[in-house]
Amino acid sequence: MDLRRYVRPGDGVWWSQAGAEAVPLVDALLDQVADIGPVRAFSGLTFNRRLRDVPAGLSLVSYGAMGELRRNRALRVVPAHYSVLPRLFAERVLPGDVGLVQVSPPDSDGVCSLGIGVDYAADAVRHSRILIGEINHRMPATTGTPGIPLERFAATVETERAISEAPDRAPDAVDEAIASRVAELVEDGDTVQMGVGALPTAIMDGLAGHRDLGFHSGMLTDGVLRLVEKGVLTGSRKEIDAGSLVTGTAIGSAELYSRIGDLPVVFRPASYTHDPGVLARLRRLVAINSAIEVDLSGQVNGEAVGGRYLGGIGGQADFSGAAARTGARSIIALRSTAGDASTIVPALRGPVGTGRADVDAVVTEHGTAWLRGCPHVEYGARLVAVAAPEHRDVLSRALEDA
Repeated sequence: MDLRRYVRPGDGVWWSQAGAEAVPLVDALLDQVADIGPVRAFSGLTFNRRLRDVPAGLSLVSYGAMGELRRNRALRVVPAHYSVLPRLFAERVLPGDVGLVQVSPPDSDGVCSLGIGVDYAADAVRHSRILIGEINHRMPATTGTPGIPLERFAATVETERAISEAPDRAPDAVDEAIASRVAELVEDGDTVQMGVGALPTAIMDGLAGHRDLGFHSGMLTDGVLRLVEKGVLTGSRKEIDAGSLVTGTAIGSAELYSRIGDLPVVFRPASYTHDPGVLARLRRLVAINSAIEVDLSGQVNGEAVGGRYLGGIGGQADFSGAAARTGARSIIALRSTAGDASTIVPALRGPVGTGRADVDAVVTEHGTAWLRGCPHVEYGARLVAVAAPEHRDVLSRALEDA
């Protein structure tokens, strides 16, 4: 497709993330940006290796260094809560003139669904001057959010390609040890939120013995599919959206994408999934998130180390804050080491993404540090106790010096 007919020099262009990324359209932009002129672009989580290094003339921003964006040293990160992204699109702070979206084929009324990638896309669509669509005949139509009439698109291309799967490693013994400790903190009838990766996969599988759990999260993974099949995720006790899995995007395998229609799932925009008012109504919300490091005062860094971005704020602060204040509990689960380094540190080497007041418990393979209601002078000792044994002496000395 020749995008020069639709994208003007100085325009801001955004596209859907993860498996919903309109890869043929994004690739066309990368190929043609030299002829178009300077373009500012927004990308979320991506599996597209071409975004590791973008051509001159394209400046790239994101809410974090997610997926292949970790390798892009020119990436500019906007440190914002995920719940704020809809507002940033509305205020034209984020690039939003032209949207590139992957959608399902139109239904009998000529309406296309955003499929597995509703999240920030549904909010950004409302503020875009031009929409260009990849109509992928393998993209499932989903419910929960109004679709896009075919006439809303300035141009479309039709494809029939496999939806991009999420690269992932299988959980190991350390992940499973952490998962078993997290499972002890989840009660029957709770509504859970978590992200993607090997550890969240292990945690989801570790909840197989629970009953009547609900699900409300920004992302839905293969672990959710397995828990639905086991009768664990029923959502029967949720205060809102009872009986439904609520999410913004599905990130996983081809099997997950093909089974979306079998799940009681509704796809909602970020303005709903992460909205503080919505989350406050989930009184049994359990937020389960990870981190790069946690310091001895309980502060959490999930963004950067040594000036290099490795993640982002994302929805962690949205969900952790809601779970700690009006929900059931907020849990930070992480491996005690990254390589040879401790992830429990005397002081953060990057920004504070989640404040200590929004963390009820920190879980590693060595134990659970329960922090809710704990005097701050006891935080350090409790966190040292769940650190890797080989690092505890150094941490204890740092605690004494402090």
